[in-house]
Amino acid sequence: MGNSCSNHLGIPPAKGPNAVGCTDFMMDHTAQGSFFRLYYPCQTTEKAERPDWVPCKEYFNGLTDFMNINRTLGEKIFNYLFGSFKIPASLDAPFKSNVKCPVVIFSHGLGAFRTLYSAICAELASHGFIVASVEHRDQSASATYYFREKTESEKANKKNVPKTPGSAQEDNLVREWMYYRGLKHGEREFPLRNQQVKKRADECILALDKLIEINSGTPVQNVLQTQFDWTTLENSMDLCRIAVMGHSFGGATVIEALCKEVKFKCGVALDAWMNPLDDEIFPRVKQPIFFINSEKFQWAGNISRMKKLDSAVIQRKMITIRGTVHQSFPDFTFLTGNWIGKLMKLKGEIDPELALDLSNKATLAFLQRHLGLEKNFNQWDPLIDGQDDHLIQGTNVTFLHKPASLKASKH
Repeated sequence: MGNSCSNHLGIPPAKGPNAVGCTDFMMDHTAQGSFFRLYYPCQTTEKAERPDWVPCKEYFNGLTDFMNINRTLGEKIFNYLFGSFKIPASLDAPFKSNVKCPVVIFSHGLGAFRTLYSAICAELASHGFIVASVEHRDQSASATYYFREKTESEKANKKNVPKTPGSAQEDNLVREWMYYRGLKHGEREFPLRNQQVKKRADECILALDKLIEINSGTPVQNVLQTQFDWTTLENSMDLCRIAVMGHSFGGATVIEALCKEVKFKCGVALDAWMNPLDDEIFPRVKQPIFFINSEKFQWAGNISRMKKLDSAVIQRKMITIRGTVHQSFPDFTFLTGNWIGKLMKLKGEIDPELALDLSNKATLAFLQRHLGLEKNFNQWDPLIDGQDDHLIQGTNVTFLHKPASLKASKH
């Protein structure tokens, strides 16, 4: 399997005025701890190292498990297609911002992990946001890891085991992998997904709590060995301006997190999959929400659940990007040639860079409006209402019994 135009492929660089850095953070080595990739405005450095898009082979294994492909074959295919790509950010680069940064917590989709939305996260960071892309430990990620303490026999044998550089600060920790859990035979989907979305929201809130600690100057111990100096983030964040954002299952996580945590002032849900949510939480969500949908993924039942969040007093917006598919939001869409991309449903009919650019600009305009930012993102306000040839206001999905349309709220 080859890629006819691999020399032109890659995750596009961010377009904002700031250079972008990224680093990984894990606090509490157990599965109950917080694990995220942080994107932030950084100093421009000449010898910037760009991290691998897929951090190690276990993530390829997780992707092949998620897609029900043989691991040996799948790892070769994925490594061939995606193994050489880098993230458009400088690893562990020094933080730099002249003003306090608003904060976004990002939640990945089913079968994804923390690095797969780097184009979106880096774009936000280039416009002055600090973005924590959470890696979920609810068994919805294709792969993730945590650490356990070594047994006495493992400690005794440690002299015979070569050290893995950068794996953990503590010599007595062992990396444990957690892979995607599919539905068991005869298992109902809702109970599992509902349990997962609640844990995911808690993990988003925990990541925010860790950022608040870091911002306050509380010393933190990152289990992972990185070169990044976390003390430089003291007093760097504008904690009155915090949003939550996610794709697919991450879109449902946005709704759940808004319900659970009022520090999130608004949410952006990219092609949200609403199935995991309890209807009873909808009236309890008081913050503005922006649904940005693809043209090919949505269906009447899913859209009708989004419309249950409609409000006469709280702004709830929805747009659809023409020519897009569900995978137009993760980085995969930039990393395959046309025929493979369309075969694997990673590409739609629209130029993927144009599609994500529209999504990012609409997001920035919405965040400015509802976080009260003093930026120039309001130049893209018309996109919030679908005013572009490539956008549809509301949805392209037709209903047999049409629900109440999304009201154009002024709030």
